[in-house]
Amino acid sequence: GLWAVANEGYFLRMLAPFSRRAVNASILCATLGAGLLVLGLLGCSGAVRGNKCLLLAFFSVLAAVFVANVASGVVVLAYPSLVVASATLREDYGSDPLATAVWNATMGQLACCGYSGFADFPGPLVPPPCCRSPHPHASLSLQGCSRAILRVLAQHANVVGGVTVGVGALEIAAMMVSMFLYCQLEKQAS
Repeated sequence: GLWAVANEGYFLRMLAPFSRRAVNASILCATLGAGLLVLGLLGCSGAVRGNKCLLLAFFSVLAAVFVANVASGVVVLAYPSLVVASATLREDYGSDPLATAVWNATMGQLACCGYSGFADFPGPLVPPPCCRSPHPHASLSLQGCSRAILRVLAQHANVVGGVTVGVGALEIAAMMVSMFLYCQLEKQAS
């Protein structure tokens, strides 16, 4: 997140074909990272000092983060089309060399043309990756890249799901440890 904020121009150029909100997402990631750092310090401080209030606050915030993670996972699974950011192909293709190169590589790799189809390109000419063969009178690839991008995301869903389950398990373990420490401190106080 901080790298993207510091190198805003480079980051936007790299992700320009896919999203204009890339820097906002990086600020969100940096903010969430700072929040998780504070949350970790809260938990460590509560455990080291034996402070029940800090442990309970750590547990409560971590439970809220866990619920938010589960909710976002359900949204991604229920509405996968929301994952694909809006394309800015019409504005950037041809005018921005980096965006053009990224789109050409994407279209060549996924065997697709444009975001919705070849009609995304202004004018009578379509880029070479849209052609199925190098001949001048070649047929066009009519399929847009939006479905192909969703297909690639679906192929990697197992990895994303595994990481999400792992993070969820760590959150549950941290909540269990904090509640165990809280209960032990409660027993010592009585």
